[in-house]
Amino acid sequence: MFNNEHTIEEAISSVLSQTYKNIEYIIIDGNSKDKTVSIVNKFKDEISVFISEPDKGLYDAMNKGVLASSGDVIGILNSDDLYEDKFVINDVATMFRTNPTCDMIYGDM
Repeated sequence: MFNNEHTIEEAISSVLSQTYKNIEYIIIDGNSKDKTVSIVNKFKDEISVFISEPDKGLYDAMNKGVLASSGDVIGILNSDDLYEDKFVINDVATMFRTNPTCDMIYGDM
């Protein structure tokens, strides 16, 4: 994310409201100059990793997040995106558990 103070809090709340609680929540910021960092810091106790530093764009930031992760399943939610409801991550985890040969799940939006 970069300079997204208008939507970041709602995106964070979307993740934190999930019924599935075993989430390693990683936020990568491109060294925002607006209030983004202070908004993220309000939730610091609920965020596993927060990195705010210059990067080479969206995909560089995503790669930083993937490298910082330790989980088996990686989901990417941009700072202006929201989960449809509080069950999305639980539904994804259930799909992986019930389909052990599955490598990827996507949503038809």
